[in-house]
Amino acid sequence: MTGPDPTATTTSTPAPAPASTDPGRRGLLLIGVAIVLTGLNLRTAVNSVGPVLAEIRADLRFSSSGAGLVTAVPLLCFAAIGFAGPPLSARYRDSHVLAGALLAMTAGLLLRAVADSFVPFVAGTVLATVGGALGNVLLPGLVKRYFPQRTGLLVGAYTSALTLGGAVAAVTAAPIADAVGAGGWRWVLGGWAVLALLATLPWLAVRAAPGASRATHLAVRTSSLARSPLALTFAAFFGLQAVQAFVLVGWLPTYLRDAGLSASTAGLLLGFNQLMVIPVHAVVPSLAVRPRLQRPLLGVFLAAYVVGWAGLWLAPTTVPWLWMVILAVGLGTFAMALTLLGLRARTPQSTAALATAVQGWGYVLGGAGPLLVGVLLGLTGSFVPMFVVLAVALAGMLATGLLVTRERYVDDEIRAPGAASPHG
Repeated sequence: MTGPDPTATTTSTPAPAPASTDPGRRGLLLIGVAIVLTGLNLRTAVNSVGPVLAEIRADLRFSSSGAGLVTAVPLLCFAAIGFAGPPLSARYRDSHVLAGALLAMTAGLLLRAVADSFVPFVAGTVLATVGGALGNVLLPGLVKRYFPQRTGLLVGAYTSALTLGGAVAAVTAAPIADAVGAGGWRWVLGGWAVLALLATLPWLAVRAAPGASRATHLAVRTSSLARSPLALTFAAFFGLQAVQAFVLVGWLPTYLRDAGLSASTAGLLLGFNQLMVIPVHAVVPSLAVRPRLQRPLLGVFLAAYVVGWAGLWLAPTTVPWLWMVILAVGLGTFAMALTLLGLRARTPQSTAALATAVQGWGYVLGGAGPLLVGVLLGLTGSFVPMFVVLAVALAGMLATGLLVTRERYVDDEIRAPGAASPHG
């Protein structure tokens, strides 16, 4: 990104007074509904692939390394496209940016459904990920701006919606594909375009906030966060938790099928896992806003990952439902990370910049996980390296998690000498 001196983190004019940008009760309700509906779409394009990945590979004829790329592309797009969020938000209204992103997602889902080879399938995946990428980076800032006193509630609501959409996508994928027959995966992937299209409607109905301006949008430059130890550590933590989540979503159904379970059972297990995450994501943000609970929560999540992955490695077909429940607890790290984005920055502007940097850089790291698993599977023919990758990522999560749960603010690390105080 280019622009003025990256050390300038705030404008000379403080953030606008709440009264000048307050959309009113009805406006807040509409924005809340739009945020939750957007959350519902953020993982459908990703979670619908894993349960039918074998069928997609068979029809489009690509290797396990190609499958690894397919599972990694969404994360890499979350990183690359996510960085476009703040510039687009500065130039256009947030509501229009998100509506456009969801329309792009609709087109990508349809393109992927009609793809006849690997390249257009990947192209459709990239386009389908636009909505998820921009939603990832813009929603935390919108919550901070419009719901500063209800951050835990709104983060819990849209992360629960995100998980619900992902769960339904995973649960229904294999049964729908089986019911349709040959090429059934195309209906599985393309059907989610309807939900993405519907989610654009409330954003188009959101009115421009009186007093909002380009200057109030772009008060903190993402590039300045490269000098922040907190931002860099947070990005590492976020990326390592993304490795856990996207290896689970992208490769677990294939691993379970390799262990002897049917495609439908593997898809149901993934969907069950995602359903169990919903109450976890609903509760965690309200707990994570309390500083004294952050490290205990981190310990619970990491312990759950250790037990869940060990169980799947040693006894994948014995009590797989139990391992899915335990891993669902571990996935609470995602909700905690989103909550901490709002707690480690003082203003909506710095929150949006931190969300962009952490998720952009983090997803680059996270995308390496599924891709590496695919490459190692192709080289060794074994899933053992997958568990090694997950164990290394867990060790990194422990080290970085202990740092991001310290109470400090990114604004204090990047504020230029003499800049206005970001407090307030």
